[in-house]
Amino acid sequence: MAAASMTEIASIIAIDGPAGSGKSTLAERLAAKFGYLYFDTGVMYRAVTLAALRRDISMTDRTAIAALAEQLDIDVRPPSQPDGRQYDVRLDGADVTWGVRSQEVDANVSVVSMIPGVRKAMTRKQREIGLRGRVVMVGRDIGTVVLPEAQLKVYLDASVEARARRRFEEARRQRQPVDFDEILTSMKERDRLDSTRELAPLSVAPDAVVIDSTVMTIEQVVSRVELLAQGRQ
Repeated sequence: MAAASMTEIASIIAIDGPAGSGKSTLAERLAAKFGYLYFDTGVMYRAVTLAALRRDISMTDRTAIAALAEQLDIDVRPPSQPDGRQYDVRLDGADVTWGVRSQEVDANVSVVSMIPGVRKAMTRKQREIGLRGRVVMVGRDIGTVVLPEAQLKVYLDASVEARARRRFEEARRQRQPVDFDEILTSMKERDRLDSTRELAPLSVAPDAVVIDSTVMTIEQVVSRVELLAQGRQ
């Protein structure tokens, strides 16, 4: 499908929601349709988490992790490999696209993302990218903190069981050893941490459109948001 005219759609689209709700797939498809930049801000926190784990930095050492976040060179680029990736994630020049999706990163990224120094460093860069416009940005606090000026804000939700199943199937497609019950337990804990943290908790922006994707196909979700972006709903 040809890219839509810039005058037809919102220049900045913010998509928020819990893990596994389908935010990344929605954002990627919208960006492709509109010819926009697809930017999953969560990968920045995942990259910081992966770097801390590789350096054996304790997840309780907030000062060390915040200092690390300021030093890291994190970049997100169009996909370079036909292996199912949505983009390339580079950490200090190295490809860590799949590394940032490991279960160990899953289990620790919420803790890292709660550190004020980490959020400050990542938010600054996210805003720089987002304010250029023609962007679909996805995360957990885009509409509330990173880009409250976004013309369209969507909060995509789904039941925790449905979200865990999606993550389980994704891992199986990548031939990673996974256990559904472990994923479900980890996701419930992550939801708790994300929604109760003091700094930029997961919440719905007052002017966001809430979409529950539990029983919706991704095609249905994309069609709905495409109409919203074009001001037709």
